[in-house]
Amino acid sequence: MQVLSLLLIIFTSLFFTGIVIRAKSIFSGRKGPGILQPMRDIIRSFRKDSVYSQTSSIIFQLAPIIYFASLLMAILFIPFGNQPGIISFKGDFVLFAYILALGKFFMIIAALDTGSSFEGMGASREALFSMLVEPAFFMLMGSLSLLTGYTSFAGIFSALHFGSYTSYGIGILASFVFITIALIENSRMPVDDPKTHLELTMVHEVMILDNSGFDLGLIMYAINLKFALYGAIIANFFLTPGFQLYYSIPIYIAVQVVFAILVGVIESFSARFRMNHNPQFILMFTSISLLIFLGVLLMLGKII
Repeated sequence: MQVLSLLLIIFTSLFFTGIVIRAKSIFSGRKGPGILQPMRDIIRSFRKDSVYSQTSSIIFQLAPIIYFASLLMAILFIPFGNQPGIISFKGDFVLFAYILALGKFFMIIAALDTGSSFEGMGASREALFSMLVEPAFFMLMGSLSLLTGYTSFAGIFSALHFGSYTSYGIGILASFVFITIALIENSRMPVDDPKTHLELTMVHEVMILDNSGFDLGLIMYAINLKFALYGAIIANFFLTPGFQLYYSIPIYIAVQVVFAILVGVIESFSARFRMNHNPQFILMFTSISLLIFLGVLLMLGKII
C-alpha cells in the first residue's frame, strides 16, 4: 500500500502536462495536440545523445540526474490518505522541502557552469523566487502541524478533518497556496511563460537552453513529476480516512485532472507580471499562509 502514492504520481505525471496544453488549446479556440504528445516528445529526447559544451564541467552533466533523483526521492514522502508514504517520520516535510531544494541548487549551479550570462540571469531569478516561496510552504505546513498535532505528512493528512466553516476556509486557502507554489516552482504563469523566449520574462527555460537529448528529457519529465507531486499533496486534503481505495483512487485522479485544467485556465486568462512585480506576487502567498496560521490559532482557542 505504501507504494500506491508513488505509482499514482508516476501515472498522473504521464498526462498532466498534456491536459494543461489541451485546456489552453480549447480556451484559445484551437484543437491542439493529444494529451500524450508531451510524453512522446520526452521519449524522443530520451533516444537522443546529450551534447556538452567544452566550457562546462562535470556539474553540468550531473545536474539533470540529481534534479530528477531529488524529485523521485521527494515523492517517497507523499502519503495517500491515511496510508503513509514509503518514507515517513516526524518532521519529514522539512527534509522533503530541502531535498527539492538540493535538486534546484544543482540546476542553478549547472546554469552558472555554462558561463552564459543569459543562463545566469535565469538562475538568479530562479533562486530568488524559490527563496521567497519557501516561507509560505513552511508556514502552511507548520499551521497544519499545529492544527493536527502531528509533524509528518502522513500524520497531518490522516488527522486532518474539516468540521467548521473556519476549517473549510483553511482547507481552501491551503489548496490555493499549494497550487500557486506549484506554479512558481515550475516557473509557469503568471510568474513566467515557458512557451516564450523573451528575455524580460524567461526564468526556468533559459536555465536549460544548453541541455539536450537525454538530459533535456529528464528535466522535462521532472517538471511533470513536480506538478503531479504537488497535485498529490492537494489531493490528500480530500482523502479522508473513511474512504476505501475504490473511492480514494478516483477522487485522487479527479483532483489531479482538475488541478491540471486549472493550471491551463490560469495560463490562458492570466497575463504575466512584470519581473519586478513577481516578488510582490509571491510574498502575497506568505501573507495568506500567515492568515491560515491565525485561523488555526482561532480554531484552537489560542486567540480570542
